Amino acid sequence: MAPVDRIPGSLRALLSNLIDYAGLYPPAALPLPEVVARYESYRQSADAWILNRLVLPAARLGEANVRDGWRITLLVESEPGPLPPQVETFETRQPERFSLPTYVETHSELPRGAFAKLRTGGLTPDAVPATAHVADFLIRAAAGRIPFKATAGLHHPLRSLRPLTYAADAPCATVHGFLNVFTAAALAWEGADAATVLAVLDETDARAFQFSDDALSWRGHALPTRQLVTARREFAHSFGSCSFEEPVADLRELGLLP
Repeated sequence: MAPVDRIPGSLRALLSNLIDYAGLYPPAALPLPEVVARYESYRQSADAWILNRLVLPAARLGEANVRDGWRITLLVESEPGPLPPQVETFETRQPERFSLPTYVETHSELPRGAFAKLRTGGLTPDAVPATAHVADFLIRAAAGRIPFKATAGLHHPLRSLRPLTYAADAPCATVHGFLNVFTAAALAWEGADAATVLAVLDETDARAFQFSDDALSWRGHALPTRQLVTARREFAHSFGSCSFEEPVADLRELGLLP
């Protein structure tokens, strides 16, 4: 039996194609050849089912030696012109429409005619948004049926105090957890109230999240696996991380992955 088959159905639904690998960006800031090599190695690993797209800037696409089977999300400032079929989506800060599905980074107003991109962290404590801000975003985006991806700061499954870079003297802050954010998002999609969404985002106890084949449960709130599948497909798409190994290792440390 493959390892993925031993993982409860609700956890598979929550984690499948969840992480966009952004190793080119801080705090990892790896050289492009290493990023490309790592993405290919992750694609061949037993954890490939958790991997989603490779995040690249449009200006570096030609250097990446794009291979068959890759899936790419491209950071753009304007329409980039002809592209290989591996490029599936764009990401931008520009409030304009492009030729592919586009995630628009938002601070307050949600985009129209595009997906949203929520910044959930950064390299300094002040870059980490309050849980109230994230909860408000999730509730408004769910009500408007606007899909989103998250970016920055979601290296760890649970809300916890962590260093913000890999430097020995890195500043620390309480960061958001990706289990928190995507469970809260699925609950918001299903109409949960603001207090519930906020409480999920604030959760720090891994034991509060229970996964079975049929449902994810959090403190008496159950999300059937079929609802998780829909919420991930229609709403909470993925998150960008400069590390793929760190989130996966943390999941193993919690006993959630074999």
